[in-house]
Amino acid sequence: MTQYLADAHDTADRTAAAADWWRDAVIYQVYPRSFADGNGDGMGDLPGVRSRLPYLKDLGVDAVWLSPFYASPQADAGYDVADYRAIDPMFGTLLDADALIRDAHDLGLRIIVDLVPNHSSDAHEWFKRALKEGPQSPLRERYHFRPGKGADGELPPNDWESIFGGPAWTRTHNPDGTPGDWYLHLFAPEQPDFNWEHPAVADEFRSILRFWLDMGVDGFRVDVAHGLVKAAGLPDIGGSDQLKLLGNDVMPFFDQDGVHEIYRSWRTILDEYPGDRIAVAEAWTPTVERTANYVRPDELHQAFNFQYLGTHWDAAELREVVDASLNAMRPVGAPATWVLSNHDVTRHATRFAGPPAGTQIRVPGDRELGLRRARAATLLMLALPGSAYLYQGEELGLPDVTDLPDEVRQDPAFGRTEGQDGFRDGCRVPIPWTVEGTSYGFGAGGSWLPQPDSWAGLSVEAQTGVADSTLELYRGALAARREHPALGAGAEVEWLDAPEGVLAFRRAGGFVCTVNTTAAAVRIPAPGRVLLASAAVEPVDGEAELPADTAVWWTV
Repeated sequence: MTQYLADAHDTADRTAAAADWWRDAVIYQVYPRSFADGNGDGMGDLPGVRSRLPYLKDLGVDAVWLSPFYASPQADAGYDVADYRAIDPMFGTLLDADALIRDAHDLGLRIIVDLVPNHSSDAHEWFKRALKEGPQSPLRERYHFRPGKGADGELPPNDWESIFGGPAWTRTHNPDGTPGDWYLHLFAPEQPDFNWEHPAVADEFRSILRFWLDMGVDGFRVDVAHGLVKAAGLPDIGGSDQLKLLGNDVMPFFDQDGVHEIYRSWRTILDEYPGDRIAVAEAWTPTVERTANYVRPDELHQAFNFQYLGTHWDAAELREVVDASLNAMRPVGAPATWVLSNHDVTRHATRFAGPPAGTQIRVPGDRELGLRRARAATLLMLALPGSAYLYQGEELGLPDVTDLPDEVRQDPAFGRTEGQDGFRDGCRVPIPWTVEGTSYGFGAGGSWLPQPDSWAGLSVEAQTGVADSTLELYRGALAARREHPALGAGAEVEWLDAPEGVLAFRRAGGFVCTVNTTAAAVRIPAPGRVLLASAAVEPVDGEAELPADTAVWWTV
């Protein structure tokens, strides 16, 4: 397999411009199968992404995070990797990846790729050989194979439950057809967990890191970063409904202290490369303080702030989680991160469209209310110190598609019980680019998930140049953030007095943000000149009336 090394002049240029770029970066998540289809087969691909890079440059983001595009049977949308050094043919080739990385760098964009180290596909060569060779195969030590309990080993080795529902164990058959050992999979049965106690696993992933760093990528988003190490002896939890415990307790399969040694070894590799290459942890932890453990100075650079993502549209709750996030990151010297949507949760334009109901919503709610709150939430997020993550299509104000027919859904959790609800396809519908066409410009051959008819009016073409459109609001906010570098810099906000239900804070550089989270207009003293607002605001005689669910940026 050929490895395409980044040009020396490219790395030198990026080294000169590096300077902790990630501390206040705005990073845009691309879900490749749903972003742009370059070959007309109905599925997004790398050539499609490459063709739309100028759009992302004009939008004003700093970096692009690509969800998995590796060789995979696609049992979990590519998060079941069969070959970490190959591109799945549905997405293109290594040459396509190389061209995408080069074009992005020419445009001044950085590329972050997904890395899936907790588990592989059951089609991975190691796992296939482990099954074929039987109980004595040394490759079984690279996964978690265990004999079952009961007189004939007919019961799982422990009581752990899969995140996707059902037991976290699947029984194998020996080469002679007799029932064999069980293997651990915290997610789908097609995703066996690696055993990170085995040195070959650690060696392999250090090699994978170098492969993609040599290709020129600027960093990695580490999937299930909290799950690599399991508690010694794989102890029982002692109850069912374990999914309800996630995010509230340290589980024997999540957020174990041993993961940090792994990330310290990765940091030494990242630091060897020019251009300030980074790693970002997807780490679901009980508290932001435990999340901070992943971004200590000798570990990873950033960690997703899921506590913020799950916060309701409520001024007091938002202020509390902002303070907690900044306070937790300050001692370790890491930037806070802020995110409202991603490929695993209901889009925030739908989450905010009704009463608080968690991060996975099955009803559309009040579309106008959801969009109004989503626009305000975006300005709030982009005014906070640190790095912000955008999910493709949120700049168009896209809602979740809550009425997909059951027969088109592909989320592996759909139809299971006692796990994730399986409705993640609603945020993965291909995004619209044009007003007309069988897939609104996504590609010439339709789209792998059906798009609502209403999406023509939400397309990039329909919103471009329309002053009050959500797309132009995002473009304006990102342009202002570049023009006012103090917006994302630092680690402090100065809270100002404000009426109940209103957030008001000052940032360095003469900037104030006010956010009305209530259902009624609120009159406040105008802090200065309106720089940007999510809804029309007209200061009069030194005062301003903030409409319901509105955020305003002021220059002072």
